[in-house]
Amino acid sequence: MPAENLTRDEARERAGVVAVESYDVALDLTTGPSTFSSRTVVRFTATQGAGTFLDLIAPTVHEVTLNGRALDVADVVAESRIRLDGLAAENEVVVLADCAYMNTGEGLHRFVDPVDDEVYLYSQFEVADSRRVFAVFEQPDLKATFAFTVTAPAHWTVVSNYPAAGEPVAVEGGTNRNGGRDSGTATWTFERTPRISSYITAIVAGPYHAEHGELTSSDGHTVPLGVYCRGSLAQHLDTENILDITRAGFAFYEEAFGVPYPFAKYDQLFVPEFNAGAMENAGAVTFLENYVFRSKVPDATVERRAVTILHELAHMWFGDLVTMRWWDDLWLNESFAEYVSTLATAEATRWTSAWSTFSSMEKNWAYRQDQLPSTHPIVADMRDLEDVEVNFDGITYAKGASVLKQLVAWVGKDEFFAGVRSYFAKHAWGNTELADLLRELEATSGRDLSAWSGLWLEQSGVTLLRPAIESAPGEDGVETITSFAVLQEVPAEHPVQRPHRLAIGGYDVVEQPDGSTALERTLHVELDVDGPRTEVPQLVGEQRPDLVLVNDGDLAYAKVRLDARSHATALEHLGAFADSLPRTLVWTAMWDATRDGEAPARDFVDLVLGNLARESDSSVVQVLLRQLSTALDLYVAPEHREATEVAAADRLLALAEQAAGGSDTQLQLVKAFAGRSVTAGQLDAVAALLDGSRTLDGLTIDTDLRWELLTALVTGGRAAEPEIARQLEADPTATGHRAAAAARAAVPTPEAKAAAWRAAVESDDLANALQAATIGGFGRVHDRGLLVPYVEPYFAAIEDVWENRTNEIAQNIVLGLYPTDLADDARVDVLGATDAWLAAHPDTAPALRRLVVESRDGVRRALAAQEADRARG
Repeated sequence: MPAENLTRDEARERAGVVAVESYDVALDLTTGPSTFSSRTVVRFTATQGAGTFLDLIAPTVHEVTLNGRALDVADVVAESRIRLDGLAAENEVVVLADCAYMNTGEGLHRFVDPVDDEVYLYSQFEVADSRRVFAVFEQPDLKATFAFTVTAPAHWTVVSNYPAAGEPVAVEGGTNRNGGRDSGTATWTFERTPRISSYITAIVAGPYHAEHGELTSSDGHTVPLGVYCRGSLAQHLDTENILDITRAGFAFYEEAFGVPYPFAKYDQLFVPEFNAGAMENAGAVTFLENYVFRSKVPDATVERRAVTILHELAHMWFGDLVTMRWWDDLWLNESFAEYVSTLATAEATRWTSAWSTFSSMEKNWAYRQDQLPSTHPIVADMRDLEDVEVNFDGITYAKGASVLKQLVAWVGKDEFFAGVRSYFAKHAWGNTELADLLRELEATSGRDLSAWSGLWLEQSGVTLLRPAIESAPGEDGVETITSFAVLQEVPAEHPVQRPHRLAIGGYDVVEQPDGSTALERTLHVELDVDGPRTEVPQLVGEQRPDLVLVNDGDLAYAKVRLDARSHATALEHLGAFADSLPRTLVWTAMWDATRDGEAPARDFVDLVLGNLARESDSSVVQVLLRQLSTALDLYVAPEHREATEVAAADRLLALAEQAAGGSDTQLQLVKAFAGRSVTAGQLDAVAALLDGSRTLDGLTIDTDLRWELLTALVTGGRAAEPEIARQLEADPTATGHRAAAAARAAVPTPEAKAAAWRAAVESDDLANALQAATIGGFGRVHDRGLLVPYVEPYFAAIEDVWENRTNEIAQNIVLGLYPTDLADDARVDVLGATDAWLAAHPDTAPALRRLVVESRDGVRRALAAQEADRARG
């Protein structure tokens, strides 16, 4: 929303005028269900006589007092800013306002639990939403201390960044008008924080269930630990597992970073209707509530929770203790946490193959993002807050983390962490830029990183590496390598040759005593690759392996292709790798070739369905099933799609029946089969699993799986509102309501699609989680003709949506309802409609334009992949 934007230039100018000392924030959460009272006292120094502004988004501002002088609210308050003129050297501003609860997952989000009608609140302030709760200088480099006082219903729990100073004090004559049982009110006063940025402050309030533990920090002091969730989820909270991961992370990071945990406590709060995976509020991390598992989930999801726990914990040092000056360095904040959380997962938890997960999930995300027209350097140009909001992407997280992994390989792990320790020691409680970290890494590694930074961090695009192998029979008849080189191909739009530190692995098919075969590594060479062609003389004279893998060990950030012989070996023996990482790299190479239109999509479908049963890594299975769906929906040529989809679903069911009873793979296969069931026979099988007339050994149809099976039947026209209502009656939880919303939107009738469209786009009544579920259900169709009428309304609506809805809600609509699935539909020209909109809106918000351009590229890529599949015949 332009009226709420803040530019980098404005932030720099303001930081040159003021230095903030402290905030005292008093919130009264008992004033009603729509708004709460907010009183802020800000103390700061300034250039005498200068002017600046505070940030505040509030429906009503009652008072603004500057240095004891009441200001005219009508004059100084406009949109999201409070103008402050004639500043003294030392200043105190007092702002009294009524701020609004949100249902978008931004600011102070308010949720009513449908199980018990209790109210739950939590704050989400990144990027710039602390201004929805109190008056603030909303930018990361204006750090200050914060002291919160919160008045709330007495039976609530209230959590902030620092511990409460004593017990809550009952408020005489207080009444609870905010929902829940009437228990009077109380006031919590929290200890003052150290100097931190406003976006990592936090308030979480409601009748949260709490469980506690503690640990001993490396400097000997005790750190209290808390784990929280809604009361109606308490029976599912596996606190000990969460705390085990947390303790492992504390020990790993305190040793790696050389700094004891810098805050007074560490609470982890699982909150409803959260937009992201988690948020690194100092000492009070909020998590997506789906990480409280009420039904059986794949181990991939449990691993993802562990990585997320460790990611947010890493931020306590990198991001919270030392913070970026402006959002240009958002990538460094997120990429560092992404890299070290994967390292910690691999080295300090049971998920020792975490780098396979990283390669399969994060790197694929990065490669996909880096090939979009909107790709950008890792060090992005964040001109304003709108740029930041759309930059939580695969470059900022996954490419940055991949490049950090490459940097560690280049400078050495010990040298890298020595530089990190020096960085924390020098900049604790301050703000930094990339150059500050590179300076320390140069000092510890002895390497000049300026050229490396220019090529890797300041240039866009992903290169492609191919092996060029020549061989001939030797004197003993064994085929021997006579020439080996690595070719680096650069995209035309980003023709940058980069240096890569990588390894080349050679694998041979070896027969095992039990008659099976294994792909065993027989060659391994580590080297630097640079330029269009790098010779590898170390391999000349060696026996040619059955499979050659460039980037063995996945040190480099680059797409990889297999030579013809290696490709043939992979097709026949992909499941024979003993280690998951090389297998994952081959999967990725095959998928990249499919996405790039070099290999037919039906070949990839066959490869997945032929080898999935032997894949041991849960996260890799999860990614492969998603890629399988993308290939079937978008990349298989339309004339072959129906037959391929039917055969794929049949095969998924057969694999589920053959899988070990109760296994992770069985569960994932059943879910995938249900989601792809289209024929009468397949839907019969789904219905039989749901009603229990057909069983699979070890498979339990629990609540969440029941919803998935039911929604598959709804999508296929075999169930409708009566069945949805019955299931919602059996599961009247928040999760049940989201599942019901998705199922209702999936009903295959024009009326149901129209109702879903109105709810998600034309009305702003839905909370963020229900809106996202409705959008997801809207797109679930067997007959794509149901979506055709919404192409024109989509383009007619999105600019108004962008201007008038919050960023999270607007992005849900713009991305979630773009008609990618109609890419090849003869009834509508999606590319033409997109191009017409872009031509007609040259001055639309750059962030919105970027999202539309990215979506367009998905259609272009789908059409190109379909041509490659069509050529297969």
